[in-house]
Amino acid sequence: MSEIRKHYFLDRHCIIATGRAKRPSAPKACNDDVPLSTCVFCSGHEEQTPPATAVYKEGQVMKDTDGQRVTGWDVRCIPNLYPALSPDAPQAAASGFEVVRGYGFHEVIVEHPAHDSRLHLFSDEQILLLMQVYRDRVMHYRSQEGIRYVSLFKNWGKKAGASLDHTHSQLIALPIIPSEISGELQAIRHLARCPYCNIVERERGSKRQIYENSHFIVIAPYCSGVPYELWILPSQHVHHLSGFTDEMLLSLGRCLRFAVSRLETTIPELAYNYMFFQIEGNPDYHFNARIQPVTSIAAGFEKNTGIYINSMPPEIAADHLLDRA
Repeated sequence: MSEIRKHYFLDRHCIIATGRAKRPSAPKACNDDVPLSTCVFCSGHEEQTPPATAVYKEGQVMKDTDGQRVTGWDVRCIPNLYPALSPDAPQAAASGFEVVRGYGFHEVIVEHPAHDSRLHLFSDEQILLLMQVYRDRVMHYRSQEGIRYVSLFKNWGKKAGASLDHTHSQLIALPIIPSEISGELQAIRHLARCPYCNIVERERGSKRQIYENSHFIVIAPYCSGVPYELWILPSQHVHHLSGFTDEMLLSLGRCLRFAVSRLETTIPELAYNYMFFQIEGNPDYHFNARIQPVTSIAAGFEKNTGIYINSMPPEIAADHLLDRA
């Protein structure tokens, strides 16, 4: 039996193909054959990357110089060697179509100095630091002239787009507001109250909830587009990381750690992406983070319609993740 489910508040749909609900297997997310000696993100290999724009070490924030690199670091932020956008981008060539200069910033956040570190194994201290780095770097780039949006995300595993196994996140600072965000904002403006606040109220205690702490709730959304998709929502209305206290950042980190840990336990070595959705300066928006495991690829139907076929109903996914099935 299948259902065509509508998004909570957007004009989007997914197909939940209940009859195909089998726990998927996953190819290994990482390539264990890569020798540590070649990993440019590992501690001791600082000279093999561009100079770091920010280095977090023992409670201090430092910078590399061309002549000297900071060692013994906890988290290291470096320019992407192959940036999608650059502050030095030339003016766009005239084409007769609408075009914007490729101005922006692209940064890699190396989350831990050890090659075999994994997010779900981080201590409270380590996960709080990472969330603080996220907040710091997003605010830093949002303050740059001409930047309107900072995309913060993590690709884990080759299938999810990660070219290196060493755990890291990325951010891309853009001179435009992405259509994903502007489309949500347009829909939200026509609603009587925040739809995400409504989602929190409706999903709290539901069979799709998998975790809750003092500041956040984690759910397998009713309109999951992919198997084991998870959303992290603040219980209170807050629109951007800049408004998070350290207590909230720790709660957010614990949610991410729990969610990734349950995915890893349920389907070992599963590749995934997580993304932060937020908009500074617009209190109508409700911050949220989404985790999308990579268990299949988009094929002709998905690309033709924008409707994704999900063989794992979120209710069953929640049972699997909580070991209830």
